[in-house]
Amino acid sequence: MSKRALITGITGQDGSYLAEHLLEEGYQVWGLIRGQANPRKSRVSRLVSELSFVEGDLMDQSSLCSAVDKVQPDEIYNLGAISFVPMSWQQPELVTEINGMGVLRMLEAIRMVSGRNGSQSDSGGQIRFYQASSSEMFGKVAETPQRETTIFRPRSPYGVAKTYGHFITRNYRESFGMYAVSGMLFNHESPRRGAEFVTRKISLAVARIKLGYQDKLSLGNLDAVRDWGFAGDYVRAMHLMLQQDEPGDYVIGTGEMHSVRDAVRIAFEHVGLNWEDYVSIDPSLVRPAEVEILCADAERARARLGWEPTVDFPELMRMMVDSDLRQASREREYGDLLLAGSW
Repeated sequence: MSKRALITGITGQDGSYLAEHLLEEGYQVWGLIRGQANPRKSRVSRLVSELSFVEGDLMDQSSLCSAVDKVQPDEIYNLGAISFVPMSWQQPELVTEINGMGVLRMLEAIRMVSGRNGSQSDSGGQIRFYQASSSEMFGKVAETPQRETTIFRPRSPYGVAKTYGHFITRNYRESFGMYAVSGMLFNHESPRRGAEFVTRKISLAVARIKLGYQDKLSLGNLDAVRDWGFAGDYVRAMHLMLQQDEPGDYVIGTGEMHSVRDAVRIAFEHVGLNWEDYVSIDPSLVRPAEVEILCADAERARARLGWEPTVDFPELMRMMVDSDLRQASREREYGDLLLAGSW
């Protein structure tokens, strides 16, 4: 029989790529949806037509228990979160409820549905749980590159909440013998990334500037350095983590650092423009507490999971710009049809 997987955060970038990957692997896949009127449900349904859906809310314990009991999954991937870091200063309580307590509620749902009330060493035949941890937990980094043993120094409410989710996942693994792992994923992007994230903000602006729809691009800290990879590569790592004999936590990243300035330069060069002619600095876009440098040491994932990234950073930025050029061109064609009265 094919395996069954339940994914929270199914309407996000990672959720859609993971669903596609698991379906290709022969899984039956369910996505957790908060209310059937979710406006993003139709979008992910178009991307991944073979998906099934089940209602549930990371802020409602009973709904999670019902969802897990209904689906009876072999694997649960907890990707549901408010993932835009700057928002965590504006709504810290909400971010903590979803990104932190939401992890606890899902672990409790697994424990209650599975009837695991004490420490058990046998992890076979039970629901396997993946928690989407984050490189933001490393924050004001103690060492570079960061690895599984690097201490956490989060610099945002988002990072603090993710750190709680990471530790409570480990605690349930150690307390109840659950197969529960965390993937400490470094920044991963794609054409499906939300427009509020800096890489997508750049690729969208470059496409619109090239086509004459936009004049300038405002950004915050151009010197912030990140380890950026392709989301389609990173969901493969999530799946691999749950296929191991023993549960463990892994850092996932490329090991290469690039600045926001690099991202801007690569994107503008791809369309034959000089970025310095179009980019301005807006101090209001700088974080209250910045994370300056993040770089992954993913040697453990390479050695134990056999995982390697396939898309490098310049290729990723060009991929995103090309996608946004196609999207902006379609929007222009649609607008022209409306103006001509031929639609």
